[in-house]
Amino acid sequence: MFSVGQENISSSPASTKGPVKYGELIVLGCNGSLPNGDKGRRKSRFALCRRNKANGVKPSTVHPSCTPQAAKAVSNKEQHSISYTLSRAQTVVVEYTHDSNTDMFQIGRSTETPIDFVVTDTLPGGHGLSDGGQAVQSTISRFACRIICQRNPPYAARIYAAGFDSSKNIFLGEKAAKWRMQDGQMDGLTTNGVLVMHPRHGFSQGSKPGLWREMSVCGNVFTLRETRSSQQRGKMVDPESNELVDGSLVDLCGATLLWRTAEGLAHTPTVKHLEALRQELNAGRPQCPVGLNTLAFPSLRRKDVVDEKQPWAYLRCGHVHGYHGWGGRRHPEVEAECPERECPMCRTRGPYKPLWLGCEAGVYVDAEPPTHAFVPCGHVGSEKTTAFWSQIPLPHGTHAFHAACPFCIEPLGGESGRVRLLFQSPLD
Repeated sequence: MFSVGQENISSSPASTKGPVKYGELIVLGCNGSLPNGDKGRRKSRFALCRRNKANGVKPSTVHPSCTPQAAKAVSNKEQHSISYTLSRAQTVVVEYTHDSNTDMFQIGRSTETPIDFVVTDTLPGGHGLSDGGQAVQSTISRFACRIICQRNPPYAARIYAAGFDSSKNIFLGEKAAKWRMQDGQMDGLTTNGVLVMHPRHGFSQGSKPGLWREMSVCGNVFTLRETRSSQQRGKMVDPESNELVDGSLVDLCGATLLWRTAEGLAHTPTVKHLEALRQELNAGRPQCPVGLNTLAFPSLRRKDVVDEKQPWAYLRCGHVHGYHGWGGRRHPEVEAECPERECPMCRTRGPYKPLWLGCEAGVYVDAEPPTHAFVPCGHVGSEKTTAFWSQIPLPHGTHAFHAACPFCIEPLGGESGRVRLLFQSPLD
């Protein structure tokens, strides 16, 4: 196997390799980069590294009513606070104080400066929403969540619903689900919620899906509400934690993020390794059993342009062919829209699609060769990786869940959501 790069990962502050990396967030459905390219804080993956100066915060004083001190905390641009509006007459304000042991990273749709990682809606097929349609259609909160990382080993990362705005405030209005806890602190949920799922047995070949939970503003864990925006909270799940583990999924109602720890990433295939697997596959000179022409997977950079040597497959049986246009359709672009065709090898009817290698290395659970394709999108990955994602129920809309391709987020179909590819070797 090829060596896996460990750029920028250091375990000691004295290291010359750059900052300590806590982990990375990867947006599912982007397949390695956003449709219009990665720019600034808007990209398909975001590295959380130790800051030069700690910027974490922790709760301190609770003001049970609108006292002058509470009003001062809310209006003070240097003071973090969370306001819980119980009624028109009563608002509880919780002041937050600086925490020199933690770093805070904020995620949301807003492009305001407090947001470190700007996330926009991901649509099936790997196409993000256009900026024009963003404000009207998005269900992602402007200040969706925050992740607090311990600055010292073991660098635990914990997730909380809601982020602080430009005035360092979080406001939970009258309609938001909120409640008082036994210790006098307040807690609440955001409108569409922040859902998290931790995989069982880590993020590896033996991983199994865990249960989806909802995270509160204070980092408590709850069972899911009946619908995303219901005012009735789920049941608190006391033994479970808001600490992210390698492979944790974070759903912001419009985009799902995968958390990979620095340690987990060190054992993940690199793009270089995926490129070597592609070249190895092409070196085997797979052939179209009908046209007998040699097929080749296009380079990872050209991941959306159908090439003339592009492998196509009948996704019910898995037989790989070159493109052939019979049955009245002679154009690949039209063909891609055609739901079913009959395989000339075995007569099985099913979707006939171009095959694409999955380019986002962070979603692979192993570094094995690409042998399976997701159905019906045609993205290709290793056997264990396609098996893992085909059993993960991802949130869809306000209360549905379904398995989807991690490379383009298209819902999976067929019996198992994937198929083993049957290549024909050259006859010579």
